[in-house]
Amino acid sequence: MPHSQYYPDVSPVKAGMAGKCPRCGRGKLFAGYLKLSDSCRSCGLSYGFADAGDGAAWFVMLLTGFAAVGGALWVEVMWRPSYWVHALVAIPLAVVLPLVLLRPIKGILVCQQYKTKAKADSSRNG
Repeated sequence: MPHSQYYPDVSPVKAGMAGKCPRCGRGKLFAGYLKLSDSCRSCGLSYGFADAGDGAAWFVMLLTGFAAVGGALWVEVMWRPSYWVHALVAIPLAVVLPLVLLRPIKGILVCQQYKTKAKADSSRNG
């Protein structure tokens, strides 16, 4: 019987949120803020399969737009503040929220891609 390494069942959501390897749950997934590492330093998994594309940005824009516009409308209906109050609250929210969400969402998508054994289609051009 060949020797095979055992890896625990890692939750794609937990591993993605923490920026950990989708196979072992220990190594780093990211080399920078959004740049993926070449491979896991803990188990050696190559991240060559990973192709999150624009999925993370799309989800973040959807969530941030809903939160920012919904929040601005709710504040307007409840208190009817001046426009500068909307700018003071909405602009930082519209800048900070995407920066906070983009890395975990990309991590979740890459880990889910590993879990479902999805591969990038190299036959498509453009």
